[in-house]
Amino acid sequence: MPPPPTVLLYDWDNTLADGWAAITAALNATFTEFAMPLWTEAQTKARVHVALRESFPVMFGGRWEHARDTFYAAFARYHLEQVRPMPGAADALAAGAPWPQGVVSNKSGPYLRAEVVRLGWQGHFGAVIGAGDAPKDKPDPAPIHLALEQLGHKAAPSVWYLGDTALDMQAARAAGVTAVLIGDAAHDGGVAQAAPHLHFTSALDLAARLRVVSDGAAC
Repeated sequence: MPPPPTVLLYDWDNTLADGWAAITAALNATFTEFAMPLWTEAQTKARVHVALRESFPVMFGGRWEHARDTFYAAFARYHLEQVRPMPGAADALAAGAPWPQGVVSNKSGPYLRAEVVRLGWQGHFGAVIGAGDAPKDKPDPAPIHLALEQLGHKAAPSVWYLGDTALDMQAARAAGVTAVLIGDAAHDGGVAQAAPHLHFTSALDLAARLRVVSDGAAC
């Protein structure tokens, strides 16, 4: 069993925030530009894991930079209006208040930080790291290490990285921290494929555990 947390780091999309509608809309605007088949929101959840700078060269080849610009132009129109908290996310952040907290996401850093402000959660986080902020993006450990540097901590099993995908768990293990899965990862092969060190069925389940740990530490 991993030790109790000293730091809580969270993935963003589908862990704390539901921004899939805007991501899907922006992708479909890009696919329309390139005369490619459109995706449903369920397909977006199943297929979007790595950062754009890694996925778009594969998807669009030599025109990937044009695709990138098209995507971001569309995404900028949608994302702040459509982002919503995931169920139980506010409870988890409140329960995690006794510890330093941060975000490490593969969403572009400026858009990520704008969404954090939109939800009024900037006070929860001492570090908000998005795609492009570190030399490499998840599953490379660099963004997790950058967040820990900003928080004044080092990688250790007592650092929990919480996410919803197998890629998040891979990044946590690569960084030398505890990999914590939130949800069933049904959009990414399930819990067994994610292979977390710890698993919570929901953010509300996580919040309940954090309150227990906090109360025990206070005794």
